[in-house]
Amino acid sequence: MDRQERKAAVAAYRQRKPALGVYAIVCTATGDVWVGTSPTVDTHKNRIWFELGIGRHANEALQTAWRAHGASEFRYEELDRLREDFPDFDRDNELKKRRALWQTRLRAASL
Repeated sequence: MDRQERKAAVAAYRQRKPALGVYAIVCTATGDVWVGTSPTVDTHKNRIWFELGIGRHANEALQTAWRAHGASEFRYEELDRLREDFPDFDRDNELKKRRALWQTRLRAASL
């Protein structure tokens, strides 16, 4: 990649819209599911896997399961994404609602 292509790629990255949404981390060994929200749901997996890999994730239950079963037993799923034109003033509230909805759906599905 030459200098001009690199500059164009960096500029395009900076111009991209945030991908606000809801995600799930599923432990395939146990069936446990953790649901969260992120302003960058499309790339959030990298951060979570890094934190888990170095043993510094804030969720102790998730970190314990990761240590017990290993990375190969986990998967990341994007569940829901807000529209790009969703009003700024209501984004946090909407993400909380959607997270609660998905937590309920996933619990009901595992019964």
